[in-house]
Amino acid sequence: MSAPQSLLQAALGRLAARVGSGLADTAAGLAVLAQDAPARLQQEWQLFWEEVELEAERLERGEATTASSSSPPVSWNPSPGRAASTDPQEQIDALRAQVAELARRLEPPTP
Repeated sequence: MSAPQSLLQAALGRLAARVGSGLADTAAGLAVLAQDAPARLQQEWQLFWEEVELEAERLERGEATTASSSSPPVSWNPSPGRAASTDPQEQIDALRAQVAELARRLEPPTP
C-alpha cells in the first residue's frame, strides 16, 4: 500500500471510530434520560397538583387572580408576628430567608 493510500485508509478508520463512539455516547445519554423520565414526570405532576391546590385555596379565599403567573402567589411577610420593618437590611434578610424557604420547598425529595 502506498503512503497516501495508507493515510486515507487510516483517516477513514479513525473517523468511523469517532462517529461510532459519539453515537454510543449519545445512546448512553438517551438511556439515562429514559431511566430518569418516569421519576421526573411524577415529580413534575406532583408539583403541578400542589400548585393547583394552592390556586384553588387562594380562589376560595377570594383573593385577586393573577392569570399571568406561572407559579403560586407568594406573599411577603418579613417576620411573622411583627410589624413590617422599615430597616432595609432587615427587609433584605427577610427576603433572603423567604427565598431560601422557597428553594427548599422546590428541591426534589431525597430517597
